Amino acid sequence: MKILVVRLRLIGDVVFTTPVIRALRRQYPGARLTYVVEPLAEPVVRHNPHLDEVLVVPLRPGLARVRDDIAFARRLRRERFDLAIDLHGGPRSGWFTWASGAPTRIGYTTRGRSWMYTHVVPRPADLGPMHSVLKQWALLTPLGIDACEPGRDAVEMVDDRAATARLDQRLAEAGITRSNPLIVLHVSAGNPFRRWPGDSFATLVVELARRDPARRFMVLSGPSDVDAARAIADQARQRLGAGAASVVHGQFDVGELRALAERAAVYIGGDSGPLHIAATTQTPVVALFGPTLPERSMPWRDPRWFAAAVDAGPLPCRPCRQKTCEPGDFRCLTTITPERVVEAAERALDLRDVQLRAMNA
Repeated sequence: MKILVVRLRLIGDVVFTTPVIRALRRQYPGARLTYVVEPLAEPVVRHNPHLDEVLVVPLRPGLARVRDDIAFARRLRRERFDLAIDLHGGPRSGWFTWASGAPTRIGYTTRGRSWMYTHVVPRPADLGPMHSVLKQWALLTPLGIDACEPGRDAVEMVDDRAATARLDQRLAEAGITRSNPLIVLHVSAGNPFRRWPGDSFATLVVELARRDPARRFMVLSGPSDVDAARAIADQARQRLGAGAASVVHGQFDVGELRALAERAAVYIGGDSGPLHIAATTQTPVVALFGPTLPERSMPWRDPRWFAAAVDAGPLPCRPCRQKTCEPGDFRCLTTITPERVVEAAERALDLRDVQLRAMNA
């Protein structure tokens, strides 16, 4: 049996498909599993142990994309898949699923595109409290696959040894050793509606640093927020004075980011792809939620590993579609105080210390 899985992007959403991949392998142990993804999110599934093949579809603009898509669709059709599942639900992913020619094609009920599939599943509301993992898991319903449990079906991403080696070298160059509890802070997000204020991040670093001088802080961001990350690190260093060397900032590729999260004593960040990469490790996670709900995007991991959500609580405008802030003050983010995040981070660090002592006993 040959199975095609399509999820083109984004990084966090591709992470959320990894329980589905494991379930398909469990249901069809002898099948050949192929995953289609765009380049940016490909490292998430590159070494997935349940996949036989990862196909990267080019992402070029204009007529080049049309030519790429036609050629790629022909390639898929030649593979003669028996089953194709569109975990994405967009026009491009629907086209690839249909063009594969698989006799069984599963996708969401979507206006104007449901005809592309032989089996359709109602698409859950975007803003509802249903977790994103479960939304994609729902597409397994026609296959009779049982319920998804985070303890058994956690998100996963395999360590990339080359990326780990690069990370180790970078941390050594920054003077960060294994004896230093490393606190990783991801300060950017896909849009300003999920971005906690820079001043709050700087205050968080300062407060955590003052509680333990051995701690080291890595402030990181996506490519579009490099200046913001640098400004946060600079502000924290200025306020720390003699302890300024404990704060560094940098950028990392997807594989290095996973290695960094695994190395960390705690990961702190908003609802974005890096948060869900961190969830594939056993590292304690403190997740900051603004317009999105923890019920929808909380790290989907084994409950043995610490994960805390910090948010503004119920608001009339929350959740929202992240197009316009109706109150105009981004209160779902600005009302999250650094003190609350410090408290959650300290709980995570205390639990980590207990776990380390138990391991070394």
